[in-house]
Amino acid sequence: MNAKVAIAESALTLPHGRVSDYFELTKPRIVLMVLVTTLAGFYLGGRTGFDVTLALNLLAGTALAAGGTLALNEYVERDTDAMMDRTRHRPLPDMRMRPAEALVFGVTATAAGLVYLTLATNLACAAVIAAITTVYLGVYTPLKRYTWMCNVVGAVSGALPPVAGWAAARGGLGLEPIVLFAIMFLWQLPHTFAVARLFRTDYARAGIRLLPDDTARGGNPSNLVVIAGCLGLVAVGIIPTMLGFAGIPYMVIASALGLGMLMFGFVMIRSPGNTRAARRLLLASLVYLPIVWLVLVLDRV
Repeated sequence: MNAKVAIAESALTLPHGRVSDYFELTKPRIVLMVLVTTLAGFYLGGRTGFDVTLALNLLAGTALAAGGTLALNEYVERDTDAMMDRTRHRPLPDMRMRPAEALVFGVTATAAGLVYLTLATNLACAAVIAAITTVYLGVYTPLKRYTWMCNVVGAVSGALPPVAGWAAARGGLGLEPIVLFAIMFLWQLPHTFAVARLFRTDYARAGIRLLPDDTARGGNPSNLVVIAGCLGLVAVGIIPTMLGFAGIPYMVIASALGLGMLMFGFVMIRSPGNTRAARRLLLASLVYLPIVWLVLVLDRV
């Protein structure tokens, strides 16, 4: 037994360390984003007032299912995580947790979350969350090893949380949650490709194909997807106002932030080797999302 294994096994006996590792296993920052967008969809879908009890049940079930799904993702990708600088200190590759523990935790949390949502909200909401788990683990995760188009598939699962929130509030779907889905879907395209460029070497080392190879002329096939995503985001971003469930202030702010992302998208694709350009697009995307959702909620007609 080497020193690292001995230290890891002794750490497993410390309650505080175990709780912290399980918490880290759920990728809490991603779970937080899922909860915020789910709650926004719930609020926008509410017909009269805000049902606090239903909202809390929605958040509890979604947190369980999302955290469990992400834990299962870390279980599946533990070997590739160990090859990348940005992920090698996660609980599994760092040997602070046994794979079997992560597997049991992930399956239990995911199943508990889906059952809870079925009982405490409605079947439509639980079905949307189940679709997120299925697409994320069953399609996106394995596809990352084979094609950069996995980003498009991943954007589908990432765009569904506000739809789940709407379904919890209404008991079904409609045109409005499709628009919310489209905003989230299109936002993720420039965002994920900016991340892929920033960590290109890391991903390549682990055999993860989040970014296609450059062409002979030095361009990249993902450039078109980035610009199309930004243009689509500007166009779709004004639809809530056109449909009447958001006001003019929302449309102005969403359009301005969308155009800002488009500008940084053009800068990034014109400077393929410039990590600063990719970082600026990533920052613009991180500014866009919380502000647009906040204004959409506050400016609801």
